[in-house]
Amino acid sequence: MCQLLGMNCNVPTDIVFSFTGFHHRGGRTDKHRDGWGIAFYEGRGCRLLIDTTPAAESPVAALVRTYPIRSLNVIAHIRKATVGEVALENTHPFMREMWGRYWTFAHNGTLAGYASPFGADRRYTPVGRTDSELAFCDLLERLLHCFPNGCSEPEALYPEILATAESIRTHGEFNFLLSNGDVLFAHCATQLAYLVRQAPFSRAHLLDEDYEVDFSEVTTPQDRVAVIATAPLTDNEAWTVIEPGALLMFRDGAQAEVG
Repeated sequence: MCQLLGMNCNVPTDIVFSFTGFHHRGGRTDKHRDGWGIAFYEGRGCRLLIDTTPAAESPVAALVRTYPIRSLNVIAHIRKATVGEVALENTHPFMREMWGRYWTFAHNGTLAGYASPFGADRRYTPVGRTDSELAFCDLLERLLHCFPNGCSEPEALYPEILATAESIRTHGEFNFLLSNGDVLFAHCATQLAYLVRQAPFSRAHLLDEDYEVDFSEVTTPQDRVAVIATAPLTDNEAWTVIEPGALLMFRDGAQAEVG
């Protein structure tokens, strides 16, 4: 199973603590050695770093652990190749432009026998050979068809994203993270969990490394951060398991009400 990590905040925040534990799952505390990637939103831009080297050994991952890039939305992925060879073009997260914004996507699972319902006149076409990138392109294609004049309200996109996810997940596991830099969507097919860190802050201790941070010393009372992961990253915080079939939307570091 691939590993997903997402972060959504109300103020630009670095993901160094969570990523320090997460990167070990790419070949050290877990067996996924087929590459990894991470996307940071910075204003309207998106910094995308991908590598085919296992995350636990990658010099690029070492940079991320020591370089506090501050972002409102982050998506990271550790890959276990099931469809498509180990190659940069098959490495998550994937990124496309829609309605003048960058959209990023990372998927955990395998979609057996999945074929696109869209024809040759489609706008979004996969570059690599993964079922994940094809599903991402199809998701954007559906949104484009539903909102040909664009849509700036994530709440309006929610039912279409959920309907697409429900259709695609009939082919297999479809756990994914999706962001446009404003909000972060998290869809659970089989396994995904989240927590929200906010005042009063306390200590957090990583599961994959003996490392602890007292967030009361590095935050302000106004800060709020939502962290989403395939499996909890800490052993002394209360993680909420997302129900299979649920699509959550996070904005400003908290789960947003939709529907």
